[in-house]
Amino acid sequence: MVVGQSAFADFDGDGHVDHLLPGCEDKNCQKSSIYLMRSGSKQWVPVLQDFSNKGTLWGFVPLVLEERPTEIPIPITLHIGDYNMDGYPDALAILKNTSGSNQQAFLLENVPCNNASCEEVHRMFRVYWELTDLNLIKDAMVATFFDIYEDGILDIVMLSKGYAKNDFTIHTLKNNFEVDAYFVKIYIWPFGVNQPGPYIMYTTVDANGYPKNGSAGQLSQSAHLALQLPYNVLGLGRSANFLDHLYVGIPRPFGETSVRKQEWTAIIPNSQLIVIPYPHNVPRSWSAKLYLTPSNIVLLTAIALIGVCVFILAIIGILHWQEKKADDREKRQEAHRFHFDAM
Repeated sequence: MVVGQSAFADFDGDGHVDHLLPGCEDKNCQKSSIYLMRSGSKQWVPVLQDFSNKGTLWGFVPLVLEERPTEIPIPITLHIGDYNMDGYPDALAILKNTSGSNQQAFLLENVPCNNASCEEVHRMFRVYWELTDLNLIKDAMVATFFDIYEDGILDIVMLSKGYAKNDFTIHTLKNNFEVDAYFVKIYIWPFGVNQPGPYIMYTTVDANGYPKNGSAGQLSQSAHLALQLPYNVLGLGRSANFLDHLYVGIPRPFGETSVRKQEWTAIIPNSQLIVIPYPHNVPRSWSAKLYLTPSNIVLLTAIALIGVCVFILAIIGILHWQEKKADDREKRQEAHRFHFDAM
């Protein structure tokens, strides 16, 4: 069995980070799968086992260890990110055609479970086969998420083999997701720079009025081209409600018993929050700076408001013109009556 690298994410949106593990049941990865262990559980649950598409079987690219490798050895890796901001983290993975040599990057979308094997976690991964821009890039090596435009929407950065030997090409793909979903982007800088280990959890209310929780960790890995985000983008779905509570914690030294955690309330959606946990052992002294990122609905609201104002001004202008015509007609009638009386 070939085991890939662990990934950590709040897969089912319950406020607790889960353990994701990709792997293959044979050394050639003819049968691939992704398993999940929920927080507090000791049972592995399959969340993706179907890698077939239109009669073609795909699988993970197994790690080949050589004394003198001819290319960069990259283990099986899932790069986590919420591309559609629905509050459930998705993933990017490199898959290889088991009957050929082509390997491509694919988006693994986090969707509700539709089979008995994943009923326990209520969610599963589904391979997004028909993503045209990704399918055009052949011989992909690594694919990860990154907010290129700093708008809270995660785009894709890819590394593929170039035309020459040992040559590589970097690609960037813009996420054209148009649904007006909401997010919160959080940076945690314990020492003025991004550090591994911080943890984030929030509670809010969704669009239907039900409680919604979410959590994420920052930089759980740095080796083997992990390319993890130096921040966390938490998707909130289409709910524009404030985050009722936002908890931020950082690791504490061995032997220390007090928890290094601080809480903030009423965080505005579509904002960027920079948390500076200093002094590290005095959470009440930690500071947070909030930066707002207006969504598309603000522009649409402004356009609608301007349109209404123009419409009202047009009506006022028409009524004023009609009233002026009526006044002129009355003046002419009065003048005509005066001349008639004089005769």
